[in-house]
Amino acid sequence: MLLLVLSSLIVTANTQTLAHTVQISENVGATIHLEPNDNPRAGEVTQIWFALTRKGGKVIPLKNCNCQLAIYSEPHVTGELALIEPRLKSIQAERYQDIPGAEVTFPKPGAYQLLLSGKTAIEGKIKPFELQFLVTVATGKAVDIPQSGQNIGREETTNRLAQPLILLGFLLTSGCIVVFLKPIK
Repeated sequence: MLLLVLSSLIVTANTQTLAHTVQISENVGATIHLEPNDNPRAGEVTQIWFALTRKGGKVIPLKNCNCQLAIYSEPHVTGELALIEPRLKSIQAERYQDIPGAEVTFPKPGAYQLLLSGKTAIEGKIKPFELQFLVTVATGKAVDIPQSGQNIGREETTNRLAQPLILLGFLLTSGCIVVFLKPIK
């Protein structure tokens, strides 16, 4: 019993430790947070926000940063197109004001890499940066999200062409049967 209680405390402690991951690049750092409760679920909306700060702890608002977020399914190959590229918007979270955030629906459970990159609008204060965060998405609702570069309209076009071709084939077959059966009488 004591072992069970201790193991649950260790798991709880580890979950809390991983909840707010911090990454640093050049003289910019960011803490990532995912709602709900740092436990994203597939098929459900997840709010992601970044407490973006410069060296010394001063918060960098989104309006002062040309930031982009790209999300990749893991493992992925360098140069591969991002699975999701959500538009960042300015949000208020906890004690932070006007920080970068986005709402994302992860298509399936598993590991994802979130890549936050950018440079500040205040020249000379911050160098371009790139921050990588690994996120594990739990089971939720399954969702199909088209991959970048995927030809979405191809299947629909194929289905629209198939119906007339089937009808034409049926009419030609019927016509041939009628033509061949008539001389037999």
